Amino acid sequence: GIADNTIIIFTSDNGGLSTLGGKRSIGPTSCVPLRAGKGWVYEGGIRVPLIVDWPGVTKAGSTNSVPVTSTDFYPTLLAMAGLDPRPAQHLDGLSLVPLLKGGLALEREGVFWHYPHYHGSGSRPSAAVRAGDYKLVRWYETGEEELYRLGDDLSETRERSRENPVEIVRLRKMLDGWLTRTGARIPTKP
Repeated sequence: GIADNTIIIFTSDNGGLSTLGGKRSIGPTSCVPLRAGKGWVYEGGIRVPLIVDWPGVTKAGSTNSVPVTSTDFYPTLLAMAGLDPRPAQHLDGLSLVPLLKGGLALEREGVFWHYPHYHGSGSRPSAAVRAGDYKLVRWYETGEEELYRLGDDLSETRERSRENPVEIVRLRKMLDGWLTRTGARIPTKP
């Protein structure tokens, strides 16, 4: 009877090891149709499976496409255990309990990633924010920014910053605000 009283969370910490030096074909896994893989802020590096079984709460076979992040697990587990939130310990995370109970949205402006380092996969220091269908990718070395609309370009093949400068500005402000609020360390050249 232990399964009737046990919450199971199955996920991955990052996308598959499918790139080496920026080459998609090298590596033991494939993230296709997603771009890149482990160590990158493209979808192949950050979009991972998540399965939650909460007996008596989650509906078997149900799905939800709301973007979440691993920082959501701590406030979610606190809520599942009937404990009060501890926001000083989870600055970014939100409880996923509303989604697990069948809800369709979370009240958050976006989901953020900050990789201020080089990675063996060939990725360079970068950050990203996703809000709705749009995603901004920033490369720290050059300051270059890329805009993608994931709703119709999950593979991130069509860069859209020139056709949507308003969205670039909105997401840039959002990312800059988050980096400041969290005290993120931004890499600098020596």
